[in-house]
Amino acid sequence: MRQPPIADYALIGNTFTAALVSRDGSIDWCCLPHFDSPAVFCRLLDARIGGCFRLGPAAPSRCERRYLDGSAVLATRFETADGVAQVTDFMPAPDLLAPDLPPHGHAYFSVLRRVEGLQGRVALDLLFKPTFDFVRQAARLAPQPGGCRADAGDESLHLALVPEVRLQVVDGEVRGRLDIPAGAAAWVVLSHGRAGMAGQGPAAWERSLRDTLRQWGAWGALNRYTGPYAEAVALSARVLKLLTFAPGGSIVAAPTTSLPEAPGGVRNWDYRFCWLRDAALMLGALLSVGHEYAADRFFHWLSRLWEPERRIQIMYRLDGGERLPEAVLEHLAGYRGARPVRIGNGAANQVQLDIYGHLLDAAHVYLEGRRAQVRPALARVLTHLANEAARRWRQPDQGIWEMRSAPAHHVSSKLMCWVALDRALRLAAAGRIEGDTAWWRRERDAVARVLHEQGFNAALGAYTQVLGGQALDASVLMMPIVGFLPAGDARMRATVQRISQELMHRGLVWRYRSDDGLDGDEGTFAICSFWLVENLALQGRVQEACALFEHITSFASDLGLLAEEIEPGSGELLGNYPQGYTHLALIRSALAIGRAQGSASGVACPRAVPAWP
Repeated sequence: MRQPPIADYALIGNTFTAALVSRDGSIDWCCLPHFDSPAVFCRLLDARIGGCFRLGPAAPSRCERRYLDGSAVLATRFETADGVAQVTDFMPAPDLLAPDLPPHGHAYFSVLRRVEGLQGRVALDLLFKPTFDFVRQAARLAPQPGGCRADAGDESLHLALVPEVRLQVVDGEVRGRLDIPAGAAAWVVLSHGRAGMAGQGPAAWERSLRDTLRQWGAWGALNRYTGPYAEAVALSARVLKLLTFAPGGSIVAAPTTSLPEAPGGVRNWDYRFCWLRDAALMLGALLSVGHEYAADRFFHWLSRLWEPERRIQIMYRLDGGERLPEAVLEHLAGYRGARPVRIGNGAANQVQLDIYGHLLDAAHVYLEGRRAQVRPALARVLTHLANEAARRWRQPDQGIWEMRSAPAHHVSSKLMCWVALDRALRLAAAGRIEGDTAWWRRERDAVARVLHEQGFNAALGAYTQVLGGQALDASVLMMPIVGFLPAGDARMRATVQRISQELMHRGLVWRYRSDDGLDGDEGTFAICSFWLVENLALQGRVQEACALFEHITSFASDLGLLAEEIEPGSGELLGNYPQGYTHLALIRSALAIGRAQGSASGVACPRAVPAWP
């Protein structure tokens, strides 16, 4: 037995944590109580010993899935030879617009599963196999009236079933069968820690479902985007919301660890933390479609995190913790044999100078047009970021792709230092922050000169990965996106052409093809493909931009979810999933297409997507 394809998994969550649910009703990944907590179900990373929580048909079935009413509530319709039943899976949603929430809301550390018989009679198998702490702590299972309890160390899980079902406990698993006729309903509810929701009953569970749908409805009502690909944009915004962390305001890059960047590969990383770059980009995407409150919470979190003379890391734990030691879980076989399985992330200690620009750009978008005064703590952080960019931009770093080779002078890092200083100058001109603007201006202009003189390789006809280099890198596609160069600039047009020729395969873009100090291969990066869409749109090549957008999104799951990467040969999703980077880029690309359509009157997207060679 091996795990399903990554695209077979649906995401449910509630801004405290998340779970992945397979098409056959198995929760194969869930960390409780928070995203970066140890996994209690991790069959995703070991099909043999990893735990799961399955509620699915006992007989062969067909499956259709959807999210209810623009929410994160998953409805899966199973059709067997004997009947049809629907399983509704969700995590209780808090107030999705609240300014802050405590980290220990036990009502939210639950998974609720409601079964409805629609036609005939359907038998559903229940398998409850908790494997605490990534299968490093054995579970003690104890049947109880109406369910069972699982304990390991200080952790506990409570399982409740209504109506009661006969359960068998064998070899660390709890098994049962639900027989659901048409018109009948049943509940299977799991809670972490205290009995929480599992200790209540169907009336409370029904109320929780209604409240959760209402919360998502109120959140979705803020979405003001009505342009092309509005459904995909709304779904992507919902993914980004699910990746926000309610108790504080940080944002997780992805809810998983160690999903490989190539089939059976070794580039397997833990993304369950807050990268400042990723968070800033996700905020920009949310802001662009009407969700300003997310920026309020994130910048408040960042302000609390920083202290004078304290180095800003590139990433943090969701609670602001700085220690993310990287370790290998040797006992886990990995997703479809892709090892090693890692927890923690050693890149936390890298130097990545681009973070200053991403944060200041997001802050500029957030503060632009707002009448409220900037909080002094935030103003100090923004000034510090500008000073760091001015002071450090001449240094080498590991770059946006977190190279594990020697530091280098990455063009994209210099670019984002230029952005940092440019946005700081704009904020200062608007009276939002104070600082040595003459110094910032001198350094901004110096960065620009270096980029023009050393970043562009005339013989190659493109901006390159590093200053004075020969290798291409898709990250330079950000130049017109951040306003450093017009999209129509001859050097930028040549760069787009060169990247399309050498980094593109079957309509998808690799981030680079040069050595990065790591073993193994990887797929095409979805964000890079979307950057190309933005560049095409900015150049007025609307039909090409639309065709490429639709080609990229054709690889999404049936629910519209995308991972970090795509294997261009098989079309398989690769890497951690769903990925915030990818979904923010989808939003930005759709908006760019909408703006380009407005500029090019009468130009519409093609109905058919061309076949890519």
